[in-house]
Amino acid sequence: MSQTSEHQNIVAPLPPEHGAAVAALPHSCAPAGDVAGTPAEGTRTDAATPRPRARLIGIDAARGVALVGMMSVHLIPAASDDDGVSWAWLLSNGKASALFALLAGVGIAFSTGRRRPPRGLAWRAGALSLLTRAVIIAAIGLALGYVVGTGDAAVILAYYGVLFALAIPFLRLSTRGLVVAAVIAALVMPLVSYALRLELTPVAVANPTLTDLVTDPLGLLLQLTLTGVFPALVWIAYLLAGMAVGRAVLASRRVVGQITLLGLALALASSLLSMLLLTLGGRGAELRVDALQTMDFELYQETLTWGPSGTTPTNSPWWLVATAPHSGSPLDLAFTIGVALAVLGVCLLLGRGLQPLLRPLAAGGSMTLTLYSVHLLLVAAPIPRGVLNLVVQVAVLLTFALVWNRSHLRGPLEELVWRATDIVRRKVLDSSGAHRAPATTAGG
Repeated sequence: MSQTSEHQNIVAPLPPEHGAAVAALPHSCAPAGDVAGTPAEGTRTDAATPRPRARLIGIDAARGVALVGMMSVHLIPAASDDDGVSWAWLLSNGKASALFALLAGVGIAFSTGRRRPPRGLAWRAGALSLLTRAVIIAAIGLALGYVVGTGDAAVILAYYGVLFALAIPFLRLSTRGLVVAAVIAALVMPLVSYALRLELTPVAVANPTLTDLVTDPLGLLLQLTLTGVFPALVWIAYLLAGMAVGRAVLASRRVVGQITLLGLALALASSLLSMLLLTLGGRGAELRVDALQTMDFELYQETLTWGPSGTTPTNSPWWLVATAPHSGSPLDLAFTIGVALAVLGVCLLLGRGLQPLLRPLAAGGSMTLTLYSVHLLLVAAPIPRGVLNLVVQVAVLLTFALVWNRSHLRGPLEELVWRATDIVRRKVLDSSGAHRAPATTAGG
């Protein structure tokens, strides 16, 4: 598989190489209209009217970190000059996309009542608007599949669409309920996935397109939920963990500190447990023996080091105790959720006093759907990859975001998604006479 994709194919694991101005963003509470999985969006206001509620700049900054991390994996070779793991892959492979997904869950919680789970008509409005968002984002991802080859990058957006749809039944859960659901999903869904895939023939995973939706809808659904690079049935754990965070009191320094420490402890504990099981427990030898019956030693080593394509190989159950990047094992989920919580917590804490330093990242994080899509188009272009390409792309995209946010509340694609979901939300609320807000114009 390509050296430039962050997410590798299980059949052929990646070989060594793969509103208001942002300056005015204060630290407080994110707006009720925050977008799930795309940038945090503000409630629509007139151009001359300030945002009704301020944002948590740290959340946008964390989205920016996730975006830059995914870009680095797409543009920097997996292997360093000495054939070790490159700095980009060591820092970001499997972690950036996990952070991206966890923050999608935070956005869902923000857009559906924050600390108060929606009930009744509010739940219906939130559910239908989230389903609308899911359809649009999935369509954008499927359209990008025509341009972005599997060797360029794995497009996450179609998988996001399925994840958002799967999140709907969990909207009513409290913080505690979401934590329990996330733990169950992280422990159980990898086992369910492994058992189901035992009966399936491994196939090369390509970026899905709209054509697949017409010609092979069941195959597409299977890929997006079970066998693909970001299988929704397993990745729902990230979304639920993020929703739990989004329902927490993020304006509290104590709560944010607890989230940060929990993330660090979870990442450390899962790493140590995996190491103990594979070394002192002797399971590593069993894993090697089982795996080498169906793959050569070089492929086995590459899978351990650079990870598979989003799912654990089915030639040994002991893959389920490894933490190979993008393996989707319980301990890989625990590790990456821990890293994501720690990064988010640090960004939230820094957002309290170092806002100027976070503004570029926060600007990019406030419109990740647009910037991620543009990045994928640039990745597909015949431009040499490497550190220079990464630096140029990051500089150009973040500068664009800074300039755009001076006169717009949302990025271009974010505005499209927001308008569609806002129409759905209003129609649902208006159907009962519960919502009679006058029409307004978007800032910028």
